[in-house]
Amino acid sequence: MAIERIPGKSEILFVWFNRYAGVTIKTPSKTLVVDPVDVKPKVFQKVDAILISHEHYDHLDQSLVSEVHKLTGCMVVADPTSTRRLRNVIPTEKLHEVQPGSEVKVGEVSVKAEKCNHPPAATPISFIITSEDEVKVFHTADSLPFPEMASIGEREKFDLVFCTVGIAPGTSPETGVEIARLTKPKVAVPYHTGSTADLKRFGELLKKEMPKVTCLIPEVGKIYQVSKKV
Repeated sequence: MAIERIPGKSEILFVWFNRYAGVTIKTPSKTLVVDPVDVKPKVFQKVDAILISHEHYDHLDQSLVSEVHKLTGCMVVADPTSTRRLRNVIPTEKLHEVQPGSEVKVGEVSVKAEKCNHPPAATPISFIITSEDEVKVFHTADSLPFPEMASIGEREKFDLVFCTVGIAPGTSPETGVEIARLTKPKVAVPYHTGSTADLKRFGELLKKEMPKVTCLIPEVGKIYQVSKKV
């Protein structure tokens, strides 16, 4: 949730704070929170931006986003459907609607919206977050693999990719590993599951199929550090 420590040069810190896609990402200068649900607003004492991938209950909690904004004055970056639902609780100048191909700057940190293959959602997006010293993170939200991930991975050369492995329709440890195979990150993190078996299975498959990719199996609430790919 809250990360007090400041990452060093070419590093980011992250915390997975629920069983869904909720993560806090801290760069040397900014703190970004993605899809906050099932968490208390007061744990976010300093937030520069909230990113919302789509409108489902496990990704968008309008009242929570409003409370965090009131506490921190942060900007909110959201897909079109979520943006419409937030217009009554977030000031216009702080609310940024994005679609695949859009980019928003949070200081020197870049947030790009990309495609998300999650058919049950109306206008889902994934996020490419690039820190001020070029650490690249791909937050895939509830996405299933899609062919363009290969070209996105080739273009961006990700240091960290969050891979959906459960709960969302069609997702599994196997589809999560396919996301890693397509995007070829330095570090692959399975998430969006309440099952330790899903996480373990992802790790086993990834080690077998992509032994050069580091698998980081996260614990909820624990802080992790990732450094820039060299």
